[in-house]
Parts: sequence; structure tokens; C-alpha cells
Amino acid sequence: MATVNPEQVFAYLNTLQDDICAAFSAFDDKAFTIDSWRKEPGERGLKGGGQSRVLNNCVFEQVGVNLSHVQGDTLPPSATANRPELTGCQFEAMGVSVVAHPRNPFVPTSHANVRFFVADKPGQEPIWWFGGGFDLTPFYPVDEDVRHWHQVAHDLCAPFGENRYQEHKKWCDQYFYLPHRQEARGVGGLFFDDLNSPDFASCFAYLKAVGHGFLDGYLPIVHKRMNHPYDEQQRAFQLYRRGRYVEFNLVYDRGTLFGLQSGGRTESILMSMPPLVRWQYGYQPQADSDESRLGEYLKSRNWLAEL
Repeated sequence: MATVNPEQVFAYLNTLQDDICAAFSAFDDKAFTIDSWRKEPGERGLKGGGQSRVLNNCVFEQVGVNLSHVQGDTLPPSATANRPELTGCQFEAMGVSVVAHPRNPFVPTSHANVRFFVADKPGQEPIWWFGGGFDLTPFYPVDEDVRHWHQVAHDLCAPFGENRYQEHKKWCDQYFYLPHRQEARGVGGLFFDDLNSPDFASCFAYLKAVGHGFLDGYLPIVHKRMNHPYDEQQRAFQLYRRGRYVEFNLVYDRGTLFGLQSGGRTESILMSMPPLVRWQYGYQPQADSDESRLGEYLKSRNWLAEL
């Protein structure tokens, strides 16, 4: 059984951040703005640092790729909700998170995150787990794109068991759901948390598959749709639907809550917010319009069988 190795995970996360940034910069060779930060121990005992990288280029209104590595004296409530026995434990947390907000409404918004936690409970071996996933939020869905996205997810899961894709797809559908709107945030993907079985090596291999699988799933869609013509009405619909993204991130997202509750760096935590967004009271899309069609995609479906 492989020894738990946080240093090895952090080295991979550094490489992943570099690879993802290189892929997004390649659209027009524009460099990310890099903001390295360090947090000294505060009242909650949180210390550590990270690097936030932000890009706006010809294709994306904003891309954020954040790397963080922090230690704290007490796990926040968002991290112990499913593990109450760890309340009060010291912890180490590291991860990479990505959010891409495209300019063109026909390019979906996308999100990815991979993370690793270690909690120290007195008198016991360290308790560790991996989490993460990726999901897709289209405004004008294209069946070919949704199927491709889920095919990539399915294929990267295959070496880890015949049920892995279905289990983590279902988890994604349940997690990225807005109860107050009674709709999904998008067309899903993969989501997992508390992963520590069968062993460290296998879990770490899956984390790496998810981390780099994000690019395999997303970039081909971007290249196909980035030059699609659009008008002001379609742009306005994109900004309106971005409002749902903000609602989820501020009300339900576990990573946002963890960062804020643990005293993390606010600017980096809220990096996922779109630069422009709008709300409209009582908005209803016109019947049988492209905008009304989106509703058929904001539910849990077997995309590989149906499309």
C-alpha cells in the first residue's frame, strides 16, 4: 500500500495549474495575471499560501486558475458536515480550481476542481481524502458537445471500476443543483468527495485523470463554438443565466463555504464569479425559442444513451 504523500500531490497540482494555464493562453498567447499570496497565522490558526492566475483574452471574458495550500487548527463546518468526528481537528488542504467564463454565448461556462485534505486527530493515523470533479454549464446546448463531455468523463472513469462514472455522474447531478430554482446548474459531469479507498495510489491516480480530463473534455467544445455568430439578445441571455452560477456558488458551493469559513483569501475564493452578470425579475423565455430549450437540459439525464 502506498504511503500517503501530500508533497507528491502538491507537486502534481503545481504541474496541473501550469498545464491548464498554458492551454487557455494558447488561444491568443496572452499571459495570465499572476497573484501569489501568503497568509500568516490568524485568529483561526489558518496559514499557507497559493497563486491565483486570471486571464481575459479573445475567447474568455475571465478564466481563473487558483492553486492553494493551507493548514489550519480547526476544520470549518463545511468540511465536517459529513465527518462530525473530525470537528476540532488540525488540517492541511490543497487544491486547484478552474472557472472559465467565455465571451461567446455558444461556448459553455465550465468549472473544474481537484483537492486533497489531511486531518490530524490525536492518537490516530492521519485521515485523508481526495475530492473534485468538473461540470459544464451551456447557455445554448449542442447535443454533440454534451455527449463528448460525458464520453470523456466516462472513459477516464473506466479504469477505476465499471460503476465509477455512473456513481460520480449521479453525485454531480445531485451536487450542482439549485433547489430554490428546481433546476440543475448545467449538464453535469463528475463530482466526488471523501475518496480514500481502496488506497492512496489509486485515489491519486483518479485525481490526476480528472484533472487532465477536464482539458480533454472542454477544449474541443471551445474550438468548435468560439466563432459562432451571436446577437445582443443571446448575449443578454448568457448574462442572465450567469446569475444562476452566482446563486449556486454563493449559497451552496462547498468550496466557497470552506474558504470563507476557514478565513481564506477572499479575492481568490470569489475568483469564480463572472465579471458581468444580470438578473431580471420574472423572466420567462419565449415559448419554443432556443432560450426555452435550455430547460430540457437542466435535469439529470443519461446523456450517453439519449443523445
